[in-house]
Amino acid sequence: MSGEMREEKSALRRRIRDHLQSLSLFERREASNRACFRLQQEEIWRQARCVLLYSPLPDELDIGPLLAEALATGKALALPRFDETQRAYSACRVADPADLRKARFGVLEPDPACPEVPLNRLDFVAVPGVAFTLDGRRLGRGKGFYDRLLASVGGIKCGVAFEQQIVDDMPVEPHDIRLDYILTPTRWCRMD
Repeated sequence: MSGEMREEKSALRRRIRDHLQSLSLFERREASNRACFRLQQEEIWRQARCVLLYSPLPDELDIGPLLAEALATGKALALPRFDETQRAYSACRVADPADLRKARFGVLEPDPACPEVPLNRLDFVAVPGVAFTLDGRRLGRGKGFYDRLLASVGGIKCGVAFEQQIVDDMPVEPHDIRLDYILTPTRWCRMD
């Protein structure tokens, strides 16, 4: 990656972080609830049998209600677990919230005893990120971990974001994985 592209991405990350800091806790909670409700109305979500969700960082949209619904409706629920030796994420099955443990950055991850789910078995993946475009591009946190995980996913890849994370343009690299949908509190957008 060129120095110029690296700086563009860093500047965009800073700008989005500043926008998100202006949201109150109430606004974050309301926006998260609206986004979860919006997804629950979609046929793609209702039909998905095996889903990969995430435990949010403080600046990410909270999809906690989707975890509870996935378990309650009998979906096979997986969350990412980071393997320090491989320096990569895997999808691991969670049968109960008690299966989650605090890990890197205070994020909840599946316990080491939780079995791995083959990435090609996932029907639906909720993808966090820093910024998104409405043509399916995603800016992550800069390490490429999620792009490597998404490269092996055959199911629907859905970016999950606050409205403040939607941008008109961003720098892209060949390894960046395009998403199929973008979910925000006010939008459900299919990428064509």
